[in-house]
Amino acid sequence: MDAEHYDLVVIGSGPAGEKGAAQAAYHGRRVAIVERSPTVGGTAVATGGIPSKALRETALYVSGSRTKDVYGVSLALDREATFEQLKVRAAAISAVMSGVVRDNIDRHRINLLHGDARLAPEGRVHVVSDGGERVLHADVVLVATGSRPLRPPAIPFDGHTVLDSDEVLRLDRPFRSIVIVGAGPVGCEYASTFAAVGTEVHLVEQSRRLLPVLDGEISRLLESSLRRSGVDLALGSGLSGLQNDGDSLVVQVDGGRVLRSDRLLFAAGRVGNTEGLGLEAVGVETDDRGRIVVDESFRTTAEHVFAAGDVVGPPALASVSMEQARVAMCHAFGIPLRQAVDRLLPVAVYTIPEAAGVGLTEEAAQDAGLDYEVGRGWFEKNPRAVIAGDTEGLVKLVCERKNGRLLGVHILGDDAAELIHQGQAVIRHGGGIEEFIHATFNVPTRSDAYKYAAYDALTHLEVRAAFGDVAQS
Repeated sequence: MDAEHYDLVVIGSGPAGEKGAAQAAYHGRRVAIVERSPTVGGTAVATGGIPSKALRETALYVSGSRTKDVYGVSLALDREATFEQLKVRAAAISAVMSGVVRDNIDRHRINLLHGDARLAPEGRVHVVSDGGERVLHADVVLVATGSRPLRPPAIPFDGHTVLDSDEVLRLDRPFRSIVIVGAGPVGCEYASTFAAVGTEVHLVEQSRRLLPVLDGEISRLLESSLRRSGVDLALGSGLSGLQNDGDSLVVQVDGGRVLRSDRLLFAAGRVGNTEGLGLEAVGVETDDRGRIVVDESFRTTAEHVFAAGDVVGPPALASVSMEQARVAMCHAFGIPLRQAVDRLLPVAVYTIPEAAGVGLTEEAAQDAGLDYEVGRGWFEKNPRAVIAGDTEGLVKLVCERKNGRLLGVHILGDDAAELIHQGQAVIRHGGGIEEFIHATFNVPTRSDAYKYAAYDALTHLEVRAAFGDVAQS
């Protein structure tokens, strides 16, 4: 069988696959993408980031959560209608974004093949589909097959009452209560979304705090917010038993507590999608969770085979996956554009309210022995937040005491995922809190909270005299 020759064959069309392919194609390489699903975009478009965030926004809209306390309006939700709205909106947005990915593939003149890919020696990639088998020859292969939810054997997944995070979007009927196991980003996001539409939510987590990736203060404030929204938090507890008695799930939690629920979502961990790829045949090493081992250039242990995105493990963020693939292709083809992934990575968790951070947390500054100070700008004093009726949270700045150089920014509140990039830009160029003090912000805006967080920090800094009388702030 004659092989079709490509400079690059990409396996997977998620964020890493799409952007890696586009990077190479933009620089004149002949590229093919092999995607096993009928649509493109990967988990990010089908069951992950985009549809789950669409679910969140729809829940906020149909529940009136953002406005009911401001205008005194209480909505009585029809569970059947609400559930259908959530599903329809999430599906519609997934379809739009899959189309966007396909347009980008077409615009870069990338050949898209649907089928199952398997690596073979000497640069060959076998693609099997309903139409038969094709053999491609690739100078470079990029594996970008993503990940899927961890499914421990002890958990009786059935796709209806006991679910993983891919299955929860496929439910065909509403439910009154749910137990979520795992308080990472996925678990916390679904907990706050379901609570917003009146679902009884129990969140079970072995750790004694939510989201250790976040600054500790932000984590504690988010925990309080979730509790106020009605989420029952069982922190420091694991799942010790699970059975279905016919009427509901009986969930046993460490310590003897028993929960009854219509559904259980297991959202603790992910594994790499590497089965059936023929990695062993070409010498690609994986870890105990099926994730591909790579170096800083995203080269695998096999010559001319690279990997990027969730398939290589944490941080498993779409934004990072894209950059990993771009960097990988620059190394693969000697493109002098990107040689390393940005080390100043922003993190966002799309809970209600949102949480985000970039740079050093306060705990990290303490552990590093830094002489630091903290400034806080609370949204309860911010005109735009007061007008909107969404005053939860703050902008928190971590800076060096001696000179005000910005070390970290942490935000809890509406639009935190957007606001965090202002702090990221200042940290990137080595700036300090004076950037916010001297800047003029539109009023009313949430961004103005940066200025007041900076003034708050300034009251404690050794360089205070250089800014004049802060009492006028």
